[in-house]
Amino acid sequence: MTLKTANQYEESLRKMNLKVYLLGELVKNPVDHPIIRPSMNSVKMTYALAQDPQHEDIMTAKSHLSGEKINRFCHLYQSTEDLIKKVKMQRLLGQKTASCFQRCVGMDAINAVDVSVTFEMDKKLDKSHVNRLWATARLFLTFHPK
Repeated sequence: MTLKTANQYEESLRKMNLKVYLLGELVKNPVDHPIIRPSMNSVKMTYALAQDPQHEDIMTAKSHLSGEKINRFCHLYQSTEDLIKKVKMQRLLGQKTASCFQRCVGMDAINAVDVSVTFEMDKKLDKSHVNRLWATARLFLTFHPK
């Protein structure tokens, strides 16, 4: 499976039949709305830079679950080097977008569950929670473009 491009991301939003309200009003076309579009463009940049060979090293990672190249925002940290690349990626995106690029909370949340929560659960209960999380992540990677 190939990495999702910025245009594929935008097209996926167009196909979603989103129901978005902004300032109390239903937005008929949220993808092209002038208030929403800048945030969407920042997210698009996370896909565009992953396709750029100049930034591939910090924008992508090899998944320990699938063995495939994935967007670093979908990666479960495996080393200190992964954390360093995450910070470099965030700095690069901050320089390129001058705004929030919307994906950090999800990336940090799944890594907190992977590293901290499942570790504590396995220590207190049994040794299968981290494996269940990874199985769910593999399933997600199978059905969702990177």
